[in-house]
Amino acid sequence: MADATPLYQTYNRAPLRFERGEGVWLITETGERYLDFAAGVAVTSVGHGNPHVVGALKDQADKVWHLSNLYEVPGQEKLAKRLTDVTFADRVFFTNSGAEALECAIKTARRYHFAKGHPEKFHIITMEGAFHGRTIATIAAGGQEKYLEGFGPKAPGFDQVPFGDLDAVKAAITDATAGILVEPVQGEGGIRPIPVEMLRALRDLCDEHGLLLILDEVQCGVGRTGKLFAHEWAGITPDLMAVAKGIGGGFPLGACLATEEAAHGMKPGTHGSTYGGNPLAMAVGNAVLDVVLAEGFLDHVRDVALVFRQGLASLGDRYPDVIEEVRGEGLMLGMKAKVPNTELLMAMRDEHLLGVPAGDNVIRLLPPLTVSVAEAREGIARIERAAEHIRAKAAVTA
Repeated sequence: MADATPLYQTYNRAPLRFERGEGVWLITETGERYLDFAAGVAVTSVGHGNPHVVGALKDQADKVWHLSNLYEVPGQEKLAKRLTDVTFADRVFFTNSGAEALECAIKTARRYHFAKGHPEKFHIITMEGAFHGRTIATIAAGGQEKYLEGFGPKAPGFDQVPFGDLDAVKAAITDATAGILVEPVQGEGGIRPIPVEMLRALRDLCDEHGLLLILDEVQCGVGRTGKLFAHEWAGITPDLMAVAKGIGGGFPLGACLATEEAAHGMKPGTHGSTYGGNPLAMAVGNAVLDVVLAEGFLDHVRDVALVFRQGLASLGDRYPDVIEEVRGEGLMLGMKAKVPNTELLMAMRDEHLLGVPAGDNVIRLLPPLTVSVAEAREGIARIERAAEHIRAKAAVTA
C-alpha cells in the first residue's frame, strides 16, 4: 500500500506540527508549548519571531525579492563588508545553505592551487566523524559510510584521518594536498571540540606546507560558542570558512569567507548561484548581525552557557545512569547518554523539551542564543524530570 504522503520518505519526523514560535518556544496547532533547545539544528539563532528580523524581512518583501547575480545587490555589499570587518576575510560569496558554502570553499581551495600552476593539488584532508553536507562532494568530505552508501563512487580528493590525530594529519600530507578541512566543534559527530592546541598546530602545518586551512563553522559559528566564530578561542585565522545556519536566523543563507590570497583563483565565471545573496536573505542576514553584534550579546551567550553547563554537569553527577558526559562550548552543548540517546530524547519530548540527536550517542542542546538564564534553568528542570522518568522505568523493569 502506498504511503499517504507524496513526500520523499527520507526523514524520520517527530509527530509534531508547530504553528508558530515565540522566542525559545514553539507552539503546536493544538496550543501545546515546547521549549525549543533544537533551534532547527542551531539555526534559529536570535529566537522565533524576532521583531527586528521579522521587520527587516517584511520591509524587503515589499520592495524586491529576487534579482539573481546579473546585477549589483546592495544588501550583499553591506553584509559582506560587515562580515569582513569582524573576521579574517577579505572576500565573501553568498549561498543558500551550508553545503553550498562548503562546496564553494572546496572549489576555491582547488582553484587556488590550479591558478598557482599546481592542478595536481586538489586533495583535502578531513576528520572522521565530520559532517559537511549532503551533496556528492560534501558527503565524500564527511566520509561517513551511512551517507555515502548507494550513491555511486565516492568523489575523489578527500583523505580522512582519525578525529584529533595530529600525527595522522601530518602523515596524510602529500604533494597532492590542497588543504585541511575541519569543524572547530563537530556537531553531527557528537559535539566534539577540536582542542585549541590542535587548531593552532593545523594552522602551522598549513603555513609550513603551503596549504589552505578551511573551517566549517556552519553549526558552531555566529556566536554559538560564545565568540562570534569558534576558531577565535584558539587565536588563529583560517584561509577559508563556510558559514550558514545561525547567520540567517531561520532564513536559508550561507556564505563562504576567504582571504584575498585564498580567493585568488576565483575569476568571473568560475562559480555562481541563482538564488545566493538574494535581497530577502541579505535583509535578514544584516538584521541577524545587528542582534549578534550588539554590545553585550556575546557576553550574554557566555553567561547563560555557564549556568546551563553547570546545571547539566549537576544532572550528570546525580543521574550517571542516564547522562554519561556533558561536552561542548557555549550554547553548543551535548549530553552523551548512558541509555540510547533516542530514549532520552523521547523522555525530554514528553516533558515538552526539544533537542537534536547526534553521533556517539549524544543529544545536542542548541537553544536560540537569546535564551535567558531562567529559560535555561527551565530546560534543566525538564531534563531532570526526563532522567527521573527513565530511572523509574528502569527500576520497574529490573
